[in-house]
Amino acid sequence: MLLAVLISNSVGNILVERFNGVPAEERLHWRSFLVKLGADNLKHAKNEELFVASHKSVYIVYTVLGDICLYVVGKDEYDELALAEAIFVITGSIKDICKKPPTERTFLDKYGKICLTLDEIVWKVCITFLCFLVLLTLRN
Repeated sequence: MLLAVLISNSVGNILVERFNGVPAEERLHWRSFLVKLGADNLKHAKNEELFVASHKSVYIVYTVLGDICLYVVGKDEYDELALAEAIFVITGSIKDICKKPPTERTFLDKYGKICLTLDEIVWKVCITFLCFLVLLTLRN
């Protein structure tokens, strides 16, 4: 299951977040954990260099793209390989929208379109997963 997609600027301010199936009381923990993880590891990272971590039986794939940091969190079948594919789709979409790796200003100028695209990506991932579960259930 894809649990979260979070995008922050280089100093840790959250620009966009999407949670799926994460209780409200756990979201603050995830926000602070991911931003701290990025602050510790993304300082000298190259553009689109992927980093992988795990925490409490979930996987985290994160990267830097221009002036922004992206984090994707998943569990179960959304292991590090599936999350890497998801983050490639997200970074590719952001680059297409911004026409280059974004600065924070460019990202905020295109904020509406980025949010719409991100919602489409996350929604399709969740729907695909649900369809897969239904097919498995019907098959058995």
